Amino acid sequence: MFKILPKTFYERNTLIVSQELLGKVLCFGNIEARIIETEAYVGEDDPACHAAKGITPRTKIMYGSAGHAYVYLIYGMYYCLNIVTEQQGFPAAVLIRGVYQYSPLQVLLDGPGKLCRTLGINKTQNGQDVTTNKSFCIIDVGNTPKFINTPRIGISKGTDRLWRYLEV
Repeated sequence: MFKILPKTFYERNTLIVSQELLGKVLCFGNIEARIIETEAYVGEDDPACHAAKGITPRTKIMYGSAGHAYVYLIYGMYYCLNIVTEQQGFPAAVLIRGVYQYSPLQVLLDGPGKLCRTLGINKTQNGQDVTTNKSFCIIDVGNTPKFINTPRIGISKGTDRLWRYLEV
């Protein structure tokens, strides 16, 4: 039996968490999907981070407890799933950009909007604790894949930071 990643996993440096989420399995309802792509967003000094301009009603969750889902809408039509990281009071999160769903169907979900749409993740999951919820969690199945890091996608600021991690 595999264990749900504990809160302490997410309370660490966001770049490390982002890398180490690769190969872990996102469980949502009866769906299981291996995480193959992530991006890190780290604090108010990161110009691409939603918290770059400080705390707002939207970003309040990022300042909260690690291991909680931060789900938001982009372009008025696509949801994106992030997991809050670091210590409470410091805004940081990892965007889950891509997964390989292997149960019940085998399909590549490349892109955060496609991932959320296919899995059925939306604002209802915003703020949920993924460290205590068996129907919405991330588990360690022993995979430690090799990866590359590249600039983050779809941003215009902070493009010099190679904080996108992709399984190879």
